[in-house]
Amino acid sequence: MKTAKKRSSDKKITLVDVADASGVSAITVSRVINQPEKVSESLRIQVQKAIDSLGYIPNQHASSLASSKSRVIGVAIPSLSNIVFTEVLRGIYEVMGAAGYKVLLVDTHYSPLEEEKMVRTLLSQSPEGLIITGGDQTKACQNFLHKARIPIVQIMELLADPIDMNVGFAHGRAGFDVVKHLLGQGYERIGFIGARMDPRVQQRMQGYKLALEQVGKFEKNYIVTTPEPSSIGVGGELFKSLMASTNGVVDAVFCVNDDLALGALFEAQRMNIRVPQDMAICGFNDIEAAEYVNPSLTSVSVGRYEMGVKASEMIIRVLNEKPIESKKVDMGYEIKKRASTSRL
Repeated sequence: MKTAKKRSSDKKITLVDVADASGVSAITVSRVINQPEKVSESLRIQVQKAIDSLGYIPNQHASSLASSKSRVIGVAIPSLSNIVFTEVLRGIYEVMGAAGYKVLLVDTHYSPLEEEKMVRTLLSQSPEGLIITGGDQTKACQNFLHKARIPIVQIMELLADPIDMNVGFAHGRAGFDVVKHLLGQGYERIGFIGARMDPRVQQRMQGYKLALEQVGKFEKNYIVTTPEPSSIGVGGELFKSLMASTNGVVDAVFCVNDDLALGALFEAQRMNIRVPQDMAICGFNDIEAAEYVNPSLTSVSVGRYEMGVKASEMIIRVLNEKPIESKKVDMGYEIKKRASTSRL
């Protein structure tokens, strides 16, 4: 039996086919795909129409070999399910997409060893730049990041010795300022609730501890933590543990994120503890729900979207051989003071 001849309509669409359909050269099509910022908007639209019509899918591997540029930016974050990173990623995707870059995203699960493995995977794809979270990399990971010779931005915290560039804020100082706010509102016996206990959470706890030590009000048994991931339910359980371990003497609690703070707030209400009259509750990250619960939740607001934008812009400027003002950027924070801590 003869094998049926493959239909011409089944033939794989090539760059040359797109060039013919759009009435330009193959080189021009390649430039539209790989360097869209170097062609006019009208030409880009003309070629894109042909690409869409033919269903052409560019071979990015071949393109990167030909141009020595992958147009890929690697991004490593600790959790895809953590709402905190949603706005950071939105900023990254918006800036990188507008500049013609594709984002390759990996989840490191809050594990330095998993991060090492995932960063190796990213680097194997020849990214032009990397955005990674924090400074808790293994020695091996730090070593091959230094040797990558590409722009790298560590985000979410300020680092004393970043690998390359750094965009973040001082978690320890934020924790210190939360305690100062609570003391200023007349609260004196301030507890701490923490979960997961990654390096940034530990920095907030150290800021909390320092502020209380300075006024002689630090009590070790006012701290309740768990290695479990944060959730509203976990926040409620930790609040109950705090009240039990202190015989209910605490009159304020600093929670390392808003999930825990919401859980603490709901549990306080179930226990008939009035907030803020009997108990102040402060969260961190200022998620949308913080403003709308009753009483509204005081929280530390951080420009997460702006952080993603800034990190992306820094990488693009370096890739385009343009100067940057500073390799280390403090994005700052703001304590959003709401009803949950307003005794005065």
